[in-house]
Amino acid sequence: MNEVKTPKKPLISYYCIVILLLLLFNMLVMPMISQRQVKEVDYNTFMEMTYNDNIGKVELQDNQILFTDKDNTQLYKTGLMSDPELTQRLYDHGAQFASEIQEQMSPVLSFLLSWVLPIVIFVGLGQMFTKQMMKKMGGPNSMMFGAGKSNAKVYVKSSEGIKFTDVAGEDEAKENLSEIVDYLHNPNKYRDIGASMPKGVLLVGPPGTGKTLLAKAVAGEANVPFFSMSGSEFVEMFVGMGASKVRDLFRQAKEKAPCIVFIDEIDAIGKKRDGQLSTNDEREQTLNQLLTEMDGFEDNTGVIILAATNRPDSLDPALTRPGRFDRRVPVELPDLKGREAILRVHAKKIKVAGDVDFGKIARMASGASGAELANIINEAALRAVRAGRHSATQADLEESIEVVIAGYQKKNAILTDEEKRIVAYHEIGHALVAALQSHSAPVQKITIVPRTSGALGYTMQVDEGNHYLMSKVEIENKIATLTGGRAAEEVAFGSVTTGASNDIEQATKLARAMITRYGMSEDFDMVALETVTNQYLGGDASLACSTETQTNIDRQVVALVKKQHEKAAQLLLQNRGKLDQLAQYLYEKETITGDEFMAMLNEPAAQLPQDMPGTQE
Repeated sequence: MNEVKTPKKPLISYYCIVILLLLLFNMLVMPMISQRQVKEVDYNTFMEMTYNDNIGKVELQDNQILFTDKDNTQLYKTGLMSDPELTQRLYDHGAQFASEIQEQMSPVLSFLLSWVLPIVIFVGLGQMFTKQMMKKMGGPNSMMFGAGKSNAKVYVKSSEGIKFTDVAGEDEAKENLSEIVDYLHNPNKYRDIGASMPKGVLLVGPPGTGKTLLAKAVAGEANVPFFSMSGSEFVEMFVGMGASKVRDLFRQAKEKAPCIVFIDEIDAIGKKRDGQLSTNDEREQTLNQLLTEMDGFEDNTGVIILAATNRPDSLDPALTRPGRFDRRVPVELPDLKGREAILRVHAKKIKVAGDVDFGKIARMASGASGAELANIINEAALRAVRAGRHSATQADLEESIEVVIAGYQKKNAILTDEEKRIVAYHEIGHALVAALQSHSAPVQKITIVPRTSGALGYTMQVDEGNHYLMSKVEIENKIATLTGGRAAEEVAFGSVTTGASNDIEQATKLARAMITRYGMSEDFDMVALETVTNQYLGGDASLACSTETQTNIDRQVVALVKKQHEKAAQLLLQNRGKLDQLAQYLYEKETITGDEFMAMLNEPAAQLPQDMPGTQE
């Protein structure tokens, strides 16, 4: 690979600027320098110098007289007087009349001031500028303006830095990284048995799970130099600059080995090479250089590479093979125990009431990442401050979960009685269908208070423990629960609204996944009809089948959702009294807990007056 030559454009621009400044100096500054100071005298002095034959040049203007002494060393001026014999008198005493008196500067002095002095000044400024740039670039051999420099941040051991004890919920990842830190501290223990550490460790997982935090913990634990750089910092407009940065980064790392190099968001430079023509192959050259540095002809002993990404499927196979990234460490969403541990770690940063049940908060925050759990703790502290309390309570933490999930309560959103009645029946429909089915998560809270996310109400279900598998019956029951809101509107009012749009989207997505990905269709059996990419970024799905098969899939999805919708409507019709009673209670209270809901559900249905909201078909 050819080295990148020093760009000439900045040097040419510098010369142009110097010439321009010289011209401006001669046009503006030199006339001011060459202009002599004028000494003002009275008319008597002028007359006395005339009679003493001490007048050199004289210029008679409309309102003043300019004259010099006999040696032409000083310029004088005086006022104009009514003196008819002035011209003859000056002529008689040897004065020379001039139309414009100018300074007769020495040609040598004029050349020195006009050209030599400005050039010396600008060359001196250029030398100072060059020295400053060299210092920033790291030496005289560096490229112009730092092009090709890695600019990696170097962290040193700090007693106040992040440690492994500050990272919770990722025990397996910490164990893998702790082994690397131990190897850097005690390499002989591993060399005696013939073991060698992985050259590269790839941290993969969804956003917010703590990949960068784990890297910072490694920096805090390892007593070795730690280089940190983002993948996007390697990408430059000019071809070859990224590869030069990779070389410079590894050159620094080898000088300070043993050390750790952390590359965040490595997918910015490590994408698969598809062979398509591109107008800028800078990314590919950067990747090739990275591959060579990690496992090329020259040994790279003592440098361990840490990298983080949430798009592992987009990385080039040559980058992820053994010998480069030997170990892949999943950093997944935390389970129940991990969520509770993360909440406790972040709760140490704020004042929390002594009766807070972190286990309950962790169950309510199912599916939350570490970053979201940290945000929940912070929102609870902010809510406590707004309420004038000195510590966050259980209610603050529970409300903060709803804030993170659905947004803040909308203070200015006022529903009409009719809309409020419809939303109450809709949410009770979800909760009632969930409670009347087996294999459904218990209802935790029901509310019809509008939120800033756009939700007019929601029903919160919380699983008691961790669930890693879902059976076919559980998914079907979940689809039925999602359709329960629309079914309640149909049962109570005989019409439907737009409030079920999100329910419809989720139910359709689940039904399609059952058929195309989970093999829960009798017609297609265990055939994968859909592929998922970017599993950590929402999971973009694309069908991999013929158009006839797609038509059959659509038909089965519609039939499945329709069947569960009819099941939900039948459950609500069979429990119409409970539906009316619970909807009326929610209509009045606006928010009820899961315990209140279950207590009323287990009581005999009360006969509601006929004029109550929702009692008419």
